[in-house]
Amino acid sequence: MRRRSLLQGMAISTAALAAPALAQGQSRTLRFIPQIDLAFLDPHWTTANVTRNHGFMVFDTLYGLDPNDVPYPQMAEGHVVEDDGRRWTIRLREGLLFHDGTPVLARDCVASIRRWGARDAFGGALMRVSEEITAPDDRTIVFRLRKPFPLLADALAKTTAMMPAIMPERIARTDPGTQITEIIGSGPFRYVQEERLQGARNVYARFDGYRPREDGPALGTAGPKVAHYDRVVWTTIPDASTAAGALMTGEHDWWEQVAHDLKPMLARSRSIRLRVQEETGTLGMLRPNCTQAPFNNPAIRRALMGAIDQAAYMQAIVGNDSASYHVPTGFFCPGTPMASEVGLDPLRKPLSDEAVKRDILAAGYNGEKVVLLVPTDYVTIKALGDVAADMLRRVGVNVDYVATDWGSMLQRRNNRGPVEAGGWSLFATSWTGTDLLNPATHVGVRGNGTAGYAGWYESARLEGLYNDWFDAPDLAGRQAVCRDIQRVCMEEVPYYPLGQFKQQTATRGLQGLQSGFTKFWGVQPG
Repeated sequence: MRRRSLLQGMAISTAALAAPALAQGQSRTLRFIPQIDLAFLDPHWTTANVTRNHGFMVFDTLYGLDPNDVPYPQMAEGHVVEDDGRRWTIRLREGLLFHDGTPVLARDCVASIRRWGARDAFGGALMRVSEEITAPDDRTIVFRLRKPFPLLADALAKTTAMMPAIMPERIARTDPGTQITEIIGSGPFRYVQEERLQGARNVYARFDGYRPREDGPALGTAGPKVAHYDRVVWTTIPDASTAAGALMTGEHDWWEQVAHDLKPMLARSRSIRLRVQEETGTLGMLRPNCTQAPFNNPAIRRALMGAIDQAAYMQAIVGNDSASYHVPTGFFCPGTPMASEVGLDPLRKPLSDEAVKRDILAAGYNGEKVVLLVPTDYVTIKALGDVAADMLRRVGVNVDYVATDWGSMLQRRNNRGPVEAGGWSLFATSWTGTDLLNPATHVGVRGNGTAGYAGWYESARLEGLYNDWFDAPDLAGRQAVCRDIQRVCMEEVPYYPLGQFKQQTATRGLQGLQSGFTKFWGVQPG
């Protein structure tokens, strides 16, 4: 059924999923349609941005970042750096409480940092230089470092997945490889776990015990975080037409990611505001399983690069609106300091399916089945997956298109076994530009094998460059390292970059939205 036909005849109401709520005019409930279902609740466990967004509602961080990526104390009152940068002493603000009413103590922070550091790339870099992290009293955290780590506050302010969420020590002691089941933080909203309907609804209530900072810029994740709504209800609506209808009829207030073909219809409504929230855009990625045939062969990965038509991937999402996408893109977010054009010539060459087919066979492809995971409930990623499936078939690859849902794909991509045992060969995904700003946050350019991101690409060259980036003395040095990283990535192909597009969000009767990732403090009726 065509989307517009479905919308015109729509009789399905989503109000029941958003209950309970007060009558219109009395309600202090913000009704929100997220980008995708919140399948996982542990902000230390997954790279899914929807979990990061949930995490920043419920949990707080020791430091926050302003829109210029400058770190400011958040839960921290401040810090002192001594011993030529090898000792950081961080002091907590007074009166911080967890949602269960217990005070936030330094030992909670230490346990949380250690758990996060076992999962996150930036956190792992901090852990490797940390000789000791201690809590000498209830409000003091001390890092003793093997060598200076000037980005320590930046790490503890990280806003990309996985976020450095602070949780009670008893929860933070959960094995990093096991998801937490009790969602208790100290952020501006508490998670109402008993009202969760998995796949349909998640509910948050304003935490009356939260103490916003009294100073600093109220921008990004820095400064005062003021919650103006009593409740925020996330309702998962996979069908884009139904989501658009719920916004137009006033059943919902905010649709996080508008389907591009429905933008013109929404733009005609005087009560709906469309805006690009994340100016760094969204970048597509096609990730191969580098531990299983055929993509454990770097020559095959390189040969397939010749079939990548980034414009086709972007047009599958935004149509022919060339102002809404950018190609070619490399391995860092275009228009940001670490991005460059180095090594991108293969993405500019005329495409030849027959030439790529010959190159893949010459590289050793023997007709192995390639399992492509495609989440059909995630509109933009499904579009990337559909283009990838067509590309693979055109160049003679034996494709098994596995239609699944987003949560199941996130689970299955952890399977390192062969395709015959439930493994996989390729999946498409996307990241905000802030995820791909630099090696500290960009998991796709790591070469740390099974300790890293699904796909488990291993490269001593990339790991060496990753460490060089942290050791670079200045911006010019870090940029030079990133140019080298891009050269290696174009040669070894840890993943295929698919282009950058701008994603719009739509709101009805709201003001106070911030740019960047989706945040709920500061948002109020208006």
